[in-house]
Amino acid sequence: MAKRVLLAAPRGYCAGVDRAVITVEKALALYGAPVYVRKQIVHNVHVVASLESKGAIFVDETDEVPEGKTVVFSAHGVAPLVHEQAAARSLKTIDATCPLVTKVHMEARRFAAEDAEILLIGHHGHEEVEGTAGEAIGQVRIVDGLDGARNVQPTPGKKLVWLSQTTLSVDETLDAVAILKERFPEIQDPPSDDICYATQNRQEAIKTIAPQADLVIVVGSKNSSNSVRLVEVALEYGAKASYLVDYAEEIQDEWFKDVETIGLTSGASVPEILVTDVLKTLAEHGYGDVETITAMEESLLFALPPELRKDMKAAGI
Repeated sequence: MAKRVLLAAPRGYCAGVDRAVITVEKALALYGAPVYVRKQIVHNVHVVASLESKGAIFVDETDEVPEGKTVVFSAHGVAPLVHEQAAARSLKTIDATCPLVTKVHMEARRFAAEDAEILLIGHHGHEEVEGTAGEAIGQVRIVDGLDGARNVQPTPGKKLVWLSQTTLSVDETLDAVAILKERFPEIQDPPSDDICYATQNRQEAIKTIAPQADLVIVVGSKNSSNSVRLVEVALEYGAKASYLVDYAEEIQDEWFKDVETIGLTSGASVPEILVTDVLKTLAEHGYGDVETITAMEESLLFALPPELRKDMKAAGI
């Protein structure tokens, strides 16, 4: 049996995650520890633990941050109410919201100003969805999955538009939109696609690999929406089995039974060191032949938050 690994490219850190993690690291260097972070800066247990070891303190809400201290808002974005709460406690805020999420927030504000009702395709309770919905309180209905699209009941007579969480399955989002358009032919599209480029590219790479794979391993955390989607896409496109792991140690020996080809990828908030660890484990099991399958080249970079850049410049950094 010719054992091999098909390694997806692109994988791992996207520009928004890279920016968010560097933001916390630079803030720690500039202001000193502790720096508070509202929610997980990105949805990855390794990244969060690493930043905690450097002096970051993660909190659920701004009222847990001592008055006057520095707080970083996560890559997933926050509602305007959170900014108001931070201002009321005289907190110094650094907004590490991914610019692609900010784009969706701006769309929500614009449509709300037009008195439209927004059907927001996304997962109930996800931080990004809560932040976007908070831009248009009372004017957003969350459409969670295809059942949500089939059952949502908008306000009669309202202008309708749809937006989406940036980290969803591209295919499922298109299916949900198709259902909404069939039910409500007048529903308006957003000005541009909301699904993040990195989410799309990682899904395209695994779609190429999945039909050839007996097993697909996705490195990522269970609360990472885009990582969970990669497992689903792998199975949907033909992988015989697919598992999500945070660390190489979680890989089970029984997964390798009758497995010739393994696909390997990682979610958009996963550092490459964790993928390297998985490759070492796979090599120990005889899967040392690694071929990279490239779906797309990525070169996008985002500037650090302006409030941080201003302080870095003043400090001569």
